[in-house]
Order: sequence, then structure tokens, then C-alpha cells
Amino acid sequence: MVAHADDETLGMGGSIARHVDAGDRVFAVSMTDGVGSRDDNLNNEREKRLFDASEAAKTLGFEWLPGEDFPDNSMDTVGILAVAKKIEIAKSMISPHIVYTHSHADLNVDHQVTCKAVLTAFRPQPTETYEEIRTFEVPSATDYGYAAVTGLYQPNLFVDITLTWERKLKALKCYGSEIRQAPHPRSLEGLKTLAKLRGGQCGVRLAESFEIIRKICRE
Repeated sequence: MVAHADDETLGMGGSIARHVDAGDRVFAVSMTDGVGSRDDNLNNEREKRLFDASEAAKTLGFEWLPGEDFPDNSMDTVGILAVAKKIEIAKSMISPHIVYTHSHADLNVDHQVTCKAVLTAFRPQPTETYEEIRTFEVPSATDYGYAAVTGLYQPNLFVDITLTWERKLKALKCYGSEIRQAPHPRSLEGLKTLAKLRGGQCGVRLAESFEIIRKICRE
């Protein structure tokens, strides 16, 4: 569950590819069109973002569910319950085993709202079937937060993406207009630097990090 198409690739593109390689079906839902807050030609921007997202999905092997149309970069104007209800629709369609979403430590308000809504939609119930909720980091969002204001992202799960980095890189290039020039953290150089940092923290060449919010063992 992501706020904007491209967050899934920026945050966990390598891990998505690993899931797909393992035979898992991976689905994604975007809460906004990702461009509505811009002053450009919105129709063209929306069409381009949809195309880019489709190409990234083909590259990594995941499937997009129908997206939502909450206001881009203004999801704090929408009640959490309204967002949670939309997430519950997607939840009922796929009954996921592992749920991924944004860290609440992100500076981006859409990420914060999406995270809260996911936790609301997947609150503990006797009939729940999911096993785990994981949050991921997004460069230029998680790293722009401040612990005293947004809370702190504390990864406790690291996934080796050494063998899937090239596919992540190819998918990132599908979102070419969202990639920045170095030394921006969302540059290709910055993204690989982060992967190296997370890899170094767990003893592999390249990694993505996650924070396990809830894990349920039923056996």
C-alpha cells in the first residue's frame, strides 16, 4: 500500500523482485495519482505516471490494483477512516500474507496517512489472515523526517537485493522524471549508496531495510 506510484520501487523494488522470483504474487495499490499537487498539465502528467507505473510493474513482476484518487500531498485533509475503508477493499480482494507500507517517520504527509490507514485496516481481529506488517523507507521522505517531530524509522529487517538490484535499477528508470541529480538521495547514485549502507549493516553487498510493525505466528 503506497501513497504514490514510484514509492514501491524506490522503497522495495529489489524485495518485490525477490518475492516474484520465489513464486509469490505481489500486488500494489496507490492512494493518489502522485501528480495532482503539481502545476503542470495534469492530464498528461497522470497519463505518464500511469504508463511509468505499468512499465515498472512489468519490470519487477508485480500487479497494480485499481488506484485511489485521494488528494496528492494533501491526504491529511481526508479522514483516516475513509482511507482505511479503501484499503480494506483491496485487502478483501487479495487477502495478503505480508503487508508493506510507508514508515510513519516519513516527512511526506501522504506517507504518514497511508501508514496510519493501513494499520487501521489491518488492526488485530480473530478472522485476520495476514502474518506480518512491514514498513519501508523512501529516500527524500524517511531521511527528511526528524525524530522529535515524525518519530524514528528503526529497521529491524534487512533483505539482500544484490541479485535483484539491476531489475530495481531498470524499474527506477521507468520513473525517469522522479529521479534527481546527485547528490540528491533520490538520484541513482544516492539510491545505490543507501543500498550499500543497508547492505553493510547486515553483511551483504546491497540491501533494503524494513521495520516489522507486527508479526503473527499461528503455528
